[in-house]
Amino acid sequence: MQEWPTGRLLATASRLVEHAWTERLDEIGLTHAGLVVLHLLQETPRSQKDLARLARVENQTISRTLERLQREGFVERVSDPSDRRRHIVTVTPAGIDVWNSARTLERDMMPEVDEPEVLRSALLAIIASSAAKRWEPNA
Repeated sequence: MQEWPTGRLLATASRLVEHAWTERLDEIGLTHAGLVVLHLLQETPRSQKDLARLARVENQTISRTLERLQREGFVERVSDPSDRRRHIVTVTPAGIDVWNSARTLERDMMPEVDEPEVLRSALLAIIASSAAKRWEPNA
């Protein structure tokens, strides 16, 4: 592996982390998409449309994620009184509990890095350059 190109190392590390992450989330009844939604709901309830935009997924995709989270009792969806076509999503106490369990996963799973901010900056730069054609800026 020492002679592998950086891109291959990054892709391999990504797949290994993804598998471990998925396994740990599954143990507490979450998916990666569900974790993203719970993260987005920590500050305030949001509309289903806003969640899709912020998570950078289609409305259909967020709808399926919300259905699962609702089945698990982690979120509630109610019609917006001012616009019945719009759904407002809030996190439940069970959702807060599972979020609190999940938010330490990164700390528990990842090896310590001497300069974590340097690693984060490099990853953000890679994402920004790779995502330029896929995602709108600052969304």
